[in-house]
Amino acid sequence: MNRILNFGSLNIDYVYKVDHMTFCGETQMSESRHTYSGGKGLNQSIALARAGAEVYHAGCIGTEGEFLIRELADAGVDVSGIRILEDIPTGHTIIQNDRNGDNSIILYGGANQSVTKEQVKDTLSRFESGDWIVLQNEISEVPYIMEKAHEKGMCIVFNPSPVNESIKKHPLDYVDWFLLNEIEASFLSDADSDNASELIRSLSQSHPTAKIVLTIGSKGAVCFDGSVILEQEAFPVKAVDTTAAGDTFTGYFISEIIRGSAVKEALKIAACAASIAVTIPGAAPSIPLAFDCFSKLL
Repeated sequence: MNRILNFGSLNIDYVYKVDHMTFCGETQMSESRHTYSGGKGLNQSIALARAGAEVYHAGCIGTEGEFLIRELADAGVDVSGIRILEDIPTGHTIIQNDRNGDNSIILYGGANQSVTKEQVKDTLSRFESGDWIVLQNEISEVPYIMEKAHEKGMCIVFNPSPVNESIKKHPLDYVDWFLLNEIEASFLSDADSDNASELIRSLSQSHPTAKIVLTIGSKGAVCFDGSVILEQEAFPVKAVDTTAAGDTFTGYFISEIIRGSAVKEALKIAACAASIAVTIPGAAPSIPLAFDCFSKLL
């Protein structure tokens, strides 16, 4: 099985339970506050590891974020590529989680924005052609990482979140797999549509060499593998917290594809894992073990 490098973010999540998303000018009392490990990079690494993949994580944290390393290591992730910075705080989020399980997130980059070209070169020197690299848009030097990974012949998976104008300047032609939601797909394709099939076809026209997985929340997911569109319904559950659902889906889907599973089977297992994740509060703590997913499918 190929090795996976996740060059991604590591955050401390501060989650506030509220009745509704706070309006402009409103002060709202929260019912509770909890602190969790998070960051799209960390979440996806834990999902990959719990799905059974051999995953290495690279990134940066501040000294107060060392518990994030322990959580990754406990999940079975190789953490030798994580650097601890003395003078820059760990990235963090402020998350509102409402009574319906939906969330609103403010992200502070912190140490995630201190990844250097030197760190990139050092990290990628340990990998070779045929290995996979998973990227999000929460760290610095993403375009440089893409260029160097492409030069080495690595398979590049990109989750373009959070979306901003800088993404359109990334060398996206190097991306082998896009995993994204409707907002991100619309942004990258400039398609004015809320139809998943139209979005995915529009994105495939601008990036014809990439395979695309579009997650559509409670409706499930749609995949275009270069020839056909496959659809996967979501498993019906009562959502408590959707924070890491997309990251869970990404980790499980990529793990299954690398293992050699058919796309249709990978979509089903990833959807099952995401459905379990939304029933548990928190980001990383909600990501299930593969056994839980397979048990639910049986």
